Amino acid sequence: MPTLTSKLEAVNSMLGHIGESPVNSISDTNALPISAATAISVLDEVSRSVQAEGWHFNTELKVTLSPAGDGTITLSDDILEVDTTDTSIDIAQRGLSLFDRSTNTSVFSKDLEVNLTRLLDFTSLPEAARRYITLVASRVFQGRMVGSRELEALIARDEYNARADLMDAEGNNSDRTIFDSYAVASRIGLNRNYDIS
Repeated sequence: MPTLTSKLEAVNSMLGHIGESPVNSISDTNALPISAATAISVLDEVSRSVQAEGWHFNTELKVTLSPAGDGTITLSDDILEVDTTDTSIDIAQRGLSLFDRSTNTSVFSKDLEVNLTRLLDFTSLPEAARRYITLVASRVFQGRMVGSRELEALIARDEYNARADLMDAEGNNSDRTIFDSYAVASRIGLNRNYDIS
């Protein structure tokens, strides 16, 4: 049975795309060649960007957030996006704090139920996401380090297929139908509450 792609394997795959030798460890970034350190940085950057899209594997529904003693709600630093399930409240994320746009205050008097998107560590991602992120990162990395259009085209083809695989996995795991889309539900006249996350 195949094992999940490790972060080290992802970095070595990126290095391989530009003809660099693999590294044995990425635990001490100060001891790494500049190319490997750059690859780690690009991999983290791309992982954050891809996860910010909000996928089944990194979204959490109906999470309760409670205000502190001063009424503020502080988010953990791994939350990429947050939205309340109560449509009468219009919240915005400002740094690590929540702001109520409907009352122009960052002070809340009660708990909030929210849907949120969380940034996961690479090793917590499903394999389809790991592969897609690795290929996007490989394309970006080679563009910054080498700038070969031929290499970019080759990687982009694999990246396109990996995106399709990720979308298939997303569809299979999220158990959605066309009726889970607000636009479709509105067009055919359904009046139901959906978690469209």
